[in-house]
Amino acid sequence: MRLEKCWFCSSTCYPGHGITFVRNDSKVRRNTGGARVVGFQSKCHANFKMKRNPRKVAWTKAYRHGHGKELSEPHTVSMLSAGRRTYVSF
Repeated sequence: MRLEKCWFCSSTCYPGHGITFVRNDSKVRRNTGGARVVGFQSKCHANFKMKRNPRKVAWTKAYRHGHGKELSEPHTVSMLSAGRRTYVSF
């Protein structure tokens, strides 16, 4: 089972879901954007049709990554017997 990523919001699209956009030349080129899977959310499809840039729409993953909103590693604080704090990532 092949899972595709939504071109606009980077959410997972399962087989049979979502809308596939194919260019006029009908060629599927993975690297140059020949066919794009637009997610199953109607707001992804609407924003894609309006030619909006996903890096400028606040709820997309590209925006969150570009503006430093994504958490790369969750940190938890643990207390040692000496009383000083150290950050431990699991």
